[in-house]
Amino acid sequence: MSHEPQQRRDPRDPTAVGRPVPGSPREEGGEGWYGGPGRDGPDARADREDRQARAEPPDDGARPGRDRTRPRRTGLRRAVPTWRTVLGASLLFALLLIGGFVTGYLLVGIPPANSAATAQSNVYLYKDGTQIARDGEVNRQSVRLSQIPLSVQRAVLAAEDRDFYSGRAVDPQAMVRAAWNTVTGKGKQSGSTITQQYVKNYYLGQEQTVTRKVKEFFIAIKLDREESKADILEGYLNTSYFGRNAYGIQAAAHAYYGKDIGAVDTAEGAYLASLLNAPSAYDVAAHPENRPRALARWNYTLDGMVTEKWLPLSDRATMIFPMPQTAGPATGLSGQRGYVVQAVEDWITGNGIVDEKTLARGGYRITTTLERKKQDAFVAAVDRHVMSRRDPGRAADRNVRVGGASIDPASGKVVAMYGGVDYTKQYVNNATRRDYQVGSTFKPFVLAAAVENGSMTQDGRRITPDTLYDGTDRRQVQGRHGPTGYAPENEDNVSYGPLSLRMATDHSVNSVYAQLAQDVGPRRVRETAIALGVPESTPDLTATPSIALGVATASVLDMAEAYATLANHGRHGTYTLVERITKGGVELDLPAAPHRQAISREAADTTTSVLMGVVRQGSGTAALSSGRPAAGKTGTAEGDRAAWFAGYTPDLATVVAVMGQDPDTGAQKSLYGALGLPRINGGGAPAAIWGEFTAAALAGREAEGFDLTVADGAEEEFFPFDEPGLPGDDAFGPVGNEDPTGDRRFATGTPPPSDWPDTGGAAEGGIPRDGGIPRDGGTLPAGGTTGGRPPTAGRGTVGPATGGPDGGTEQGGEVQGGVTRGTTGGGGDGSGPQGTDGTDGWGAVPDRP
Repeated sequence: MSHEPQQRRDPRDPTAVGRPVPGSPREEGGEGWYGGPGRDGPDARADREDRQARAEPPDDGARPGRDRTRPRRTGLRRAVPTWRTVLGASLLFALLLIGGFVTGYLLVGIPPANSAATAQSNVYLYKDGTQIARDGEVNRQSVRLSQIPLSVQRAVLAAEDRDFYSGRAVDPQAMVRAAWNTVTGKGKQSGSTITQQYVKNYYLGQEQTVTRKVKEFFIAIKLDREESKADILEGYLNTSYFGRNAYGIQAAAHAYYGKDIGAVDTAEGAYLASLLNAPSAYDVAAHPENRPRALARWNYTLDGMVTEKWLPLSDRATMIFPMPQTAGPATGLSGQRGYVVQAVEDWITGNGIVDEKTLARGGYRITTTLERKKQDAFVAAVDRHVMSRRDPGRAADRNVRVGGASIDPASGKVVAMYGGVDYTKQYVNNATRRDYQVGSTFKPFVLAAAVENGSMTQDGRRITPDTLYDGTDRRQVQGRHGPTGYAPENEDNVSYGPLSLRMATDHSVNSVYAQLAQDVGPRRVRETAIALGVPESTPDLTATPSIALGVATASVLDMAEAYATLANHGRHGTYTLVERITKGGVELDLPAAPHRQAISREAADTTTSVLMGVVRQGSGTAALSSGRPAAGKTGTAEGDRAAWFAGYTPDLATVVAVMGQDPDTGAQKSLYGALGLPRINGGGAPAAIWGEFTAAALAGREAEGFDLTVADGAEEEFFPFDEPGLPGDDAFGPVGNEDPTGDRRFATGTPPPSDWPDTGGAAEGGIPRDGGIPRDGGTLPAGGTTGGRPPTAGRGTVGPATGGPDGGTEQGGEVQGGVTRGTTGGGGDGSGPQGTDGTDGWGAVPDRP
């Protein structure tokens, strides 16, 4: 036996142990390692099968662990899973659940707010905070959490989620409990936390789907990690529905108690919180039969506050159920509301405070300068003098429109505005539209320009209210180099002859004011009008003599601003409609409205002194119904398509216009025949509306006289305002305002106080009137007056328009206040020398007897 160590051979070596060598007997089988009948050949398999067949069964003493054969499960046992199956399934389910949670958390992001949640109304309020209107269909207004009383916040938590601040964003146990109660018929419950409800309100929607619930679950978890509890509660309170079309707790406070949420007490807050569970069911005003249910929910809320130590038991014991107010009609834009909203929005966007698109998204709380009492007074006055006089069977009445605006002269704030009969019926705001001629209400601007610029007539006389002008109808305007070719008509083609600017203003003589505009300079007239408040962009505000006749189409509000400047002694402040704007509790900056001296006080006050005569004895005597010292001017648009009255007291400037417009085509129409009258002029319905509105708007305030500082040579003494016998009892037109015959040539003056002597004469050439004014030049006895009053400066009568032989006896001489004055030449053709007896005094008012 050899002891030499055996060498290991490479298994691939053919001489290796156990490996057949080519030519060896193992190779002879044909298929061994090299394809003969080796271990895996057919012979080897046959041998194995034979040995298995001859094998004996194992004895009974064999070890059980060696037994790899198990009995098969039969019967019911086959339906019961083994513990291994249960364990495996549980692990698989857990893995799937965790994987699904992770996947859902990663895939579901916080979406942007849905459009319904962010759509808010802009709320418009009167100056005192009471609501005027909302401009959207969604009744929602967001507030900050700090604006909501703590007791109201806690009432909501007590009713909906008492563990809100300490609990999780989702409560699976509550969700399961709610689902079980719903299935078992104990009532449909959501089981959602406040966070989940907020997610549903603000980010998703109200649809009851599995997808929405899954999204709500994941968004709530994310939101709870990314936002504070306070922010979530604020969002929830601003997006929840409380019934009565009120979205958010601020809207709910107004809908049920007519107040801001900040003024809601604990008992009221508990009722609002109760509504969250079932708004319609718990509205006891709408459904009195549900009062027991609502009361139970209210008690549940308050008791929860006591349990959470948010409410002392002693306070709880004294609380009485706060019955909500009856639900009012849906707030819309009918009546004046739509006009107010339109005007305010235009003012906000026009002043660059908020752009149009941003404002349209809503959420703004806009406190206007409008005063509710004055607004109501305006509506009442228009209804009394116009709307109640319309007849459905009268075709002309279909065309009647009214616009009005009133401004506090000292502040420039619009205190009242009348836009039309109803925004839903007449869409265009008649107070802000700029398409009707302002007529003779423009003439005071010409007079103001003359005084402001120290203007002279063509023949070199300084222009004052007492300067004489030729009031002949269709008289050509004279320029420096002769006739201009412009010859305007007077109303009704009346020729007045020579008369002072005071009288020409009283009776709105076109021929005089066209010449006055030429004397002052049309460009200066335009500049003065703009300085007073007429927008520079006003259509047809052209620098020609025709500017004096009011061919420009300024709005009622524009004219009110300009007249307010006159009332404020020439100091101009751009009108404002907005007192305050907030959004989400943040106040926006409003543009400054500095006052500036647009024209001198002397120019403004001199104009006021002349306009007082228009109200006292001119074409605007209907305005005396205000019961206060007033100045104003009537006006009529071309073709009688509009009639105006613009006037003011020391503390209120108001403009009223009655317009004609076809309701179908929108075309401007004449007012002839409207309200059953042959015609409507500024001294009729507009002045009557002005008088009644002014009286009501200033009721309770002591009447104040004008404090005037007039230009040199413009002084005139007036009768005390409170003298007995003055007209004003008939608001629609006092005595002396209109001639019953319709012939303006014989309009009378106003009745004098009873203790004044009657020294007037009768006019020739027409119906005799005591102290009548002969429009076409009759001869009066010396000392003739209008209405029997003492002869005042510019208030006597005039002689023939052609002048007298010596230019002094009939052309105003010997009759103007008892002081002779020659005028424009004698002789039949007016070419003679000026009368030598004339003076520059133009008469004086004698002392009272």
